[in-house]
Amino acid sequence: MKSIWTEQFIVRSWDVDRNNRLSPASLFNFFQEVAGNHATELGVGKDALLRGNQAWVLSRMTALMYRRPGWQEMITVRTWPRGTEKLFAIRDYDIIDGFGATIAQGRSAWLLVDLEKLRPLRPQALTEKLPTNTDMPAISDGAGALSARTQLEPAGSRRSAYSDIDYNGHVNNARYIQWIQDMLDERVLEETNRFRLDINYLAEIRPQETISLWLDSAGELDQTANETSFFAPFEVTECWAFEGKHTDSEQSAFRAELRCGA
Repeated sequence: MKSIWTEQFIVRSWDVDRNNRLSPASLFNFFQEVAGNHATELGVGKDALLRGNQAWVLSRMTALMYRRPGWQEMITVRTWPRGTEKLFAIRDYDIIDGFGATIAQGRSAWLLVDLEKLRPLRPQALTEKLPTNTDMPAISDGAGALSARTQLEPAGSRRSAYSDIDYNGHVNNARYIQWIQDMLDERVLEETNRFRLDINYLAEIRPQETISLWLDSAGELDQTANETSFFAPFEVTECWAFEGKHTDSEQSAFRAELRCGA
């Protein structure tokens, strides 16, 4: 049983933007890949859980990027479980570049769900035998709950389509990040070298469902972000808040906040 899972990847052309820097969605893809592989190695992966009619559902995620690598760079992506917090199983991540520098970190919170009753279960029955790596916190304040914002403005809508849906039959967690990228003016991410992205996944999005998108430049967070380490361990230049809602029920599907640094 490996307490820390390590994989090496080459940054591909489809992982970067036109400025040759890793996109936020690609960062989430790397984290997603190693998390699934490590869970399988630990005996708590997708196939093992399906035999008990259970599944892991990603509920919250925080990702910090300190340097955005470019095409053909070799990166080392690591992940490790961090025990539980109430109903959440916590998993941390980092990315190390070819020079040995940590260029990204992450924390995720997962729910263990009964697929028949569609209700969360206490994860301790699965996680109590897993390593907790208590001496390796990637982000001590990550994967928290995000508050609803009242000043959001409409930013269009998206209908979930073939390329959005993963093998679980709903919109993939990294695809939400692509939607968020596309809500922004191109200038925002083109001028951003470092960022922190927090997202709460509140309700699944199934094929052909339409989601209304909402956006706000959350400038009121700038001062707080620069005074404390809670939001980002770098000087924040811009803050943005996002929300996606099911058009038929107005139920929130996700909330996210992005903090950018030069």
